[in-house]
Amino acid sequence: MTHAPRPAIRLAGLLAATLLAAAPAAAQPAAPPPPPVERATALSGYMEFHFNKPELDDGQLDFHRFVLLVTHRFSDRIRFVGELELEHALVEGLEEAGELELEQAYVDFLLSRRFNVRAGMMLMPIGIINERHEPPIYYGVERPFVDTVIVPTTWFEVGAGVHGEIGRGWRYRAFVTSPLDASQFSAEEGIRGGLQKGSETNIGRAAVTGRLEYAGVRGLTVGASVWTGRSGFAFRPRFDVPVTVTEADARYSRDRLELRGQFAHVTIDNAGDLNDALGRAIGVDPNVASGLRGFYGEAGYRVISGASFGDVGVFARYENFDTQFRMPDGYLPLKSLDRDAIVTGFTYWPDPDVAVKVDYSVVRNRSAVFKAPNSFNLGLGWWF
Repeated sequence: MTHAPRPAIRLAGLLAATLLAAAPAAAQPAAPPPPPVERATALSGYMEFHFNKPELDDGQLDFHRFVLLVTHRFSDRIRFVGELELEHALVEGLEEAGELELEQAYVDFLLSRRFNVRAGMMLMPIGIINERHEPPIYYGVERPFVDTVIVPTTWFEVGAGVHGEIGRGWRYRAFVTSPLDASQFSAEEGIRGGLQKGSETNIGRAAVTGRLEYAGVRGLTVGASVWTGRSGFAFRPRFDVPVTVTEADARYSRDRLELRGQFAHVTIDNAGDLNDALGRAIGVDPNVASGLRGFYGEAGYRVISGASFGDVGVFARYENFDTQFRMPDGYLPLKSLDRDAIVTGFTYWPDPDVAVKVDYSVVRNRSAVFKAPNSFNLGLGWWF
C-alpha cells in the first residue's frame, strides 16, 4: 500500500484553507472611496441705519452700513472669506459722501487645530470690536469711542500670518502686514487717517501684529493685542516714525449679565519730527501727540429674556479717550481732545439677529472754550 508524501498533503491543505478564506472576501464588493468634500458658497451680511440728534443741531438719518460677506469652501482644508462694505449709502467721486471698502478677502489654509495659515486682506486682531462688530452683538447705536478714536476700527490691511488654538482655551493670531502712513496722522483722529487699506500699499518696512486670547473659563474671554511698525515712508528724506499699539480687554457673560472692558494705548515715536515735517508740507502744525490712550467699562443686563416677543437689555458704559495724552517736547495738548463719555440706553431684540437700539451719550472734555455735544441716538441693525 502506497501513501502520498506528507509534504504534499500539508501543501494541499494549506492551499485549500487559503481558498476558503479568500472566497467570502471575493464575494464582498470593495469599500467605496470616501466622497469628495462638496464645495460650498455662502452669503451673509449685516446692515444698520441710525438716527443721530446731536445737542443744538438738527437730527440726521443715515444708512450707516450695508455689508455683504461671501465664504467659499474649496475643500475641508482651504476656505475663502470676503467682505464688502458700503458706508453712508452712497459713493460719489471724490465727494465726502460714503465709502466702498473691501474689508476682508483672504484664504485660510486649515492645517490643524494648532496651526493654520491665512493670507490676503485681513482684519487686524486688535481689541473687541474690530474683529466682531455686527450690530446685534454689542450694546449701543454707535461703536465705543475708544474703538473709533484710539483703535481705528474697522482696521484692515493686506498681509499673511498664522492662527490657531493651543492647549485648553488659548487662541492666537500673528500676522505680517502693511504699515501705517504717518503723513496722514492728526491731532483729533490720531492714527486713523494712516490706514492704507490695501490700496497700492507701501510695504517697504512691514509691520507685525498679534493677539493672544484665553477662553478656558465658561463665559469669560480675556485678550491682549499688539501692533508695531515704522510709518514714516512717505517723507523725503525718510525718517522713522515707529508706532506701537497695545491693547488689553476682557468680556464676561453669565445668564442675563454681560460685562466688558478695554484699555488701549498708542505710542508715536519721533512725533516732534513728524509735526515739523507735516507743518512744512501743509503750512499748519498738526499737533500730533506722542501718546494716545483710551479705556472703557460697560455693564449690560437683559431685564427681559426668553419672552415670546423677544429680549430687552439695558446698559451703561463709561469711556475716557484722549488723542493728546502725551505730547512731544515743546508741544501743548489740546484739552478739547481729552474726553469722557457716559453712554446709557437699551436694546430690544425681536429676534436674536435683529436689534433695535436707543441710547443717549453725555460727552465732556477738558476745554473751557470748546464743548463736546451730547447726542440722542436710535438705530436698527440686523445680520443674517
